[in-house]
Amino acid sequence: MFPSRRASAVRRLWRGRCQNGGLQGGLKPLTHSLFKRLREDQLEMLARAVEAGGAEDRVGCVSLARSGVNHWPQVLTCKLFRWPDLRWPHQLKHLSICDCSRRSVEDSGLVCCNPYHFSRLCDPESPPPPYSKLSPSKNQNNIDDFLEHNFAYDQGAIEPSNNSSDLWPDFGLAPHLSREAHWCSVAYWEHRTRVGRLYAVHEPSVGVFCDQPRGNGFCLGQLHVADRHEMVRRTRGKIGRGILLSREWDGVWAYNRSEHPVFVNSPTLGPPNSRRLSVHKVQPGYSVKIFDYHKARALQRTAILDFPDGPFDPNSIRISFAKGWGPCYSRQFITSCPCWLEILLNHS
Repeated sequence: MFPSRRASAVRRLWRGRCQNGGLQGGLKPLTHSLFKRLREDQLEMLARAVEAGGAEDRVGCVSLARSGVNHWPQVLTCKLFRWPDLRWPHQLKHLSICDCSRRSVEDSGLVCCNPYHFSRLCDPESPPPPYSKLSPSKNQNNIDDFLEHNFAYDQGAIEPSNNSSDLWPDFGLAPHLSREAHWCSVAYWEHRTRVGRLYAVHEPSVGVFCDQPRGNGFCLGQLHVADRHEMVRRTRGKIGRGILLSREWDGVWAYNRSEHPVFVNSPTLGPPNSRRLSVHKVQPGYSVKIFDYHKARALQRTAILDFPDGPFDPNSIRISFAKGWGPCYSRQFITSCPCWLEILLNHS
């Protein structure tokens, strides 16, 4: 007798779970309960998302009605299929590609269970400057205790307020404005040479990638250069799915979709009024706010600073793929990095 589509999808999901995470304690019955609540087509969509590993943007939301849910379903799926060490819902961030993130919870009454519609949220540690590593915030307790005891689901714990800041226009929430003017331009550099033209971004989010099946956005793989340096070729091979840039109500966010770290320098990530170069490491699967609108407004009132690798631009962000730079690295300047991006924000 042939298995049903539902049973087949469930088996695919069991095979796709993180092998080093297991199903400790009460997670297994909670997982069974979650699968029972999902329709057959939703189970197949969830299995497709897990098997694609985030490589396919077209996999939609696996939405679940909030009513009657007495645990955190998005934390459960993210823990099962992506991060076994996940502890708290506030360690997660909705990605801009998630339809549920564009609607308030009160209006939709739905929560998305697609683990690839979320990223881990980075918090800066506090080593001495000029180098900082961005990692998940450290908590002593574990999410397993809450899941097993069926604590009430609190969507507000992971959802930032959707109140638009009065200090900054929000093109992400006003699509007609985003069509009229680009909110940023992206330049791709190899060492000291800019490759290709500036890529103007009009949509609220854009992917920058080298190898992304059916991806939309700025494809670096299509930029050809004769006689590339061997280091550049090796580094381009590590870009893969690259990063996702999104303009949101509180700032500009970057999600590292690749399998290697990216390194970020931004005016709003470093200490205020610091003359020391601050470079932040973002691990695969993590998101960080690379430009904070509120901090940027405060920076505009301060004196212009100069850095060793060029003049200070309060509206410019630099992201290097796989290779760091600065006082703690052999590469002192961004122009020594094989493959890097310059993101020029347009605030006119």
